[in-house]
Order: sequence, then structure tokens, then C-alpha cells
Amino acid sequence: MNMREKLQELAENAEKLIENSDNPEKLKEVRVAFLGKKGELTAILKSMKDVAPEDRPKVGQMVNDARVQIEKMIDESQKGLEKKIREEKLKKEVIDVTLPARKAVVGHRHPNTIALEEVERIFVGMGYEVVEGPEVEYADYNFTKLNIPEDHPARDEQDTFFINESILLRSQTSPVQARTMEEGKLPIRMIAPGRVFRSDEVDATHSPSFHQIEGLVIDKHITFADLKGTLQEFAERLFGPETKTKFRPHHFPFTEPSAEMDVSCFKCGGKGCRFCKGSGWIEILGCGMVHPNVLTMCGIDPEEYTGFAFGVGLERIALLKYEIDDMRLLYENDTRFLKQF
Repeated sequence: MNMREKLQELAENAEKLIENSDNPEKLKEVRVAFLGKKGELTAILKSMKDVAPEDRPKVGQMVNDARVQIEKMIDESQKGLEKKIREEKLKKEVIDVTLPARKAVVGHRHPNTIALEEVERIFVGMGYEVVEGPEVEYADYNFTKLNIPEDHPARDEQDTFFINESILLRSQTSPVQARTMEEGKLPIRMIAPGRVFRSDEVDATHSPSFHQIEGLVIDKHITFADLKGTLQEFAERLFGPETKTKFRPHHFPFTEPSAEMDVSCFKCGGKGCRFCKGSGWIEILGCGMVHPNVLTMCGIDPEEYTGFAFGVGLERIALLKYEIDDMRLLYENDTRFLKQF
């Protein structure tokens, strides 16, 4: 059998295999068998050394023609297979445009978000700036600069998530206040909302991760009367114009004097009900005058400047404002619950 006949037979064999290939994988096998590195045409080209030198151009042309012919058949068959697959797929994916469309489920603002936006709006309206800081914090900012000594219970590993001896997950947003004071741009009127972390068991009123909003004012001639007036205004705007406030002595390491503030129950008007446990008052936040030691450690002269600070739990505001009994409901992301707000 001469070379021309051999190549003709090769092309006919390839054509039969191509016609019998009913999927792209089989077609790929045919391509490899005839045109691959170890394919039949490649084997013929490697045997060219046995062909007389004067016949090599002619034989080479015949091999090339056979390659082009087989490639053309494979390409045409591949296009046909792709078209067939596409048509079958379209038949299975027929869309009935007369059917009603799927209703898009739109999310809803979280009660925490609604409460935070309201608090921010109140304080921004009073000239405050909203400042944020890192959630992973140095113990120096979280404790030392806030006048919390080494032996203070708040530093206990049972209450605080330590990463190492000097780095932790912040247990309050007060470090943002310390960082702002260190910048030395006075006067300061700011609130610092953000997520904080404490080693608490999860129950109806506690969580290891929750949110705080802390406020700070530093200026000349700031007094406790300024603090009371500011928080009274805040309470009236948040809970209603009839809201009254009451301050009880307390102790915080970073403020002196310190107090806890109660608001008159906005459900019963102070008469006593289930919501306020019959007392007519609801504890809302802690506050006080910034301790001189804190001012000094943050580079502010306590002889020239004074200030006040306060802190309120964002979840506490949301629970009170929307009469939610269980804090865990805020984190379950149940749209049936969220849509109520």
C-alpha cells in the first residue's frame, strides 16, 4: 500500500469514528488518536526519514492535507454537537413568561440600627461628632489610660478576652475617647458607638458581644450641671418630652464624681408597672465627670480643662424602646421579628 492509499484509509477511519461520536468527550478522543502527539498522523510524520529525499515534499504535503481534512471534519462535528446540546438545553429551560415572577424578599433595618441612628441624630443635633475606633485594642487604652489599675477586677481574664498580655478585644468603647483626647484637639464633643466584647454567658440580658455608645465632652468650665442638662435633653428626645431623669451616686474608675441615671417609665409615666417593676423608674446609663488622672494620662491639663463622660448600651435602648423581653431575639435574624420595627 502506497502512502496516498494509507492516508486515504486513515482519513476514512477518522470520518467513521467522528460520525459515531455522539458527545464532545468521544470527539476529543478521536482528535487525540489521529492528531495528538502520539497520534497516527504524527507517527507517519516521524517515519518520513525512511522516505527518499526527493519524495519527502510530496509526502509531507499529502500528510498535511490529511491533517487539514480530519481537523475540518472534527470541527464541523463539534459545532454540530454543540448546537444539538444547546437546543436540548433550551428545550429543558423553557420559560413561561405568563407565570407570576418570584417576589423579591427585601431586608429590614435592624432594631439596633434604628436605635443607633436615632441616638446619633440626637447628639449630632447637639453638636457632637461620631468617632469610631479599633475593636482589637491595647490594654493601655482599654484600662490604664482610663484610670483602671492593674489589680482592678475588670482586667480579670474571666471578664475580658485577651489576645496576649497587652492586646485584647475591647470591653468598652472608652478607648476611643482616650485616643481622641490624646490627639489634643480641644474642645471635644463626641460619641463613640461600636461593638464590645466581654466574657458573659448568653441569656435574656447578656451576650459576649454587644454594642455601646459612649459620649465625651472636654472643655473649659464644664460642670456636672452640663452633664445633667445634656442627658435630660437626650432622654426627652429619645423617650418623649414628659420623661424625667434621676441621678444616683455610683463609682466608675474613670469618672469622679460618678452616677447612674434613671429615666421615668415611659410606659406608665412613673406610676409603676410591669415594665419598670413597679418602681416608676428605669436604669438607663452610667455617667460622671472625667477623672483628673484620665485627663493627665491623655495629655490634657486638669487644672485648665474639665469634662464629662457617659455610656449606654445600644441593645438596652432597643430593648426598652421597642419593649423586647429577650436580648437574644436581636441576634437571631428572624425576618418575622425584624419586620415588626
